[in-house]
Amino acid sequence: MKVVKILNASIDNLTKQELLAKLTQYGGFLITPNVDHLVKLQTDAEFLEVYHQATYRVCDSKILQYASRFLGNPIKEKISGSDFFPAFYKYNKYNENIKIFLLGAKEGISQKAQHKINRKVGREMVVDTYSPPLNFEYDEAECQKIIQQINQSGATVLAAGLGSPKQEKWILKYRHQLKNIKIFLAIGATIDFEAGYKPRAPKWMSEIGLEWLYRLVSEPKRLWRRYLVDDMYFFWLIVQQKLHIYETPRAVKTLSLGTSRN
Repeated sequence: MKVVKILNASIDNLTKQELLAKLTQYGGFLITPNVDHLVKLQTDAEFLEVYHQATYRVCDSKILQYASRFLGNPIKEKISGSDFFPAFYKYNKYNENIKIFLLGAKEGISQKAQHKINRKVGREMVVDTYSPPLNFEYDEAECQKIIQQINQSGATVLAAGLGSPKQEKWILKYRHQLKNIKIFLAIGATIDFEAGYKPRAPKWMSEIGLEWLYRLVSEPKRLWRRYLVDDMYFFWLIVQQKLHIYETPRAVKTLSLGTSRN
């Protein structure tokens, strides 16, 4: 599988149709890199471990796609989690082996998403949901309760919308306890979108790389620092890579060199 190296992350250069076929047939752990991910990977060794262990890492951001072109190794297609997830359940509409558990969103929102998805596909594809409490990831008893519920649900797919990097780290930590799950999807705000709780950016904004602006205007208090401060560092790092002077930060360098993906 061809990959595109952007900073200290390798992104799989797949089309959406290629990814749908591979993930459905073979299963695996899907994450969707964006600018915020790439910035976090410069300091977060635990998050970088997720990147090494994930089965598929596909471009979630038009900005990353532009960066890949600037670096001379273009990514074929932007595959955001919020686009891929509905494509996934429609692709598997008649596949009875695909049974989804939704983990995330506020109480009641995931159930609304469950109802809407099942109505679209014409069967009970989403078999169960759970909205965990704040900071649940630090409560081992709560995590074990969630694992038990997922295992008892009969689900073969876990779609986690817990925010990044929480959702990716949680999956990596507990995936081996989820015995029936074959496909792990880290999908961010997608459950909110599926429920109609949050609006998505207009398609034209997404296609030209302005979805971040739409989200910033929609949730300025929550997102202003991410988009206007933290993520600006990405562009300087890309220039360094273009000039062949980028180096993986020392904090994560040993892990980057010494860990291989499963």
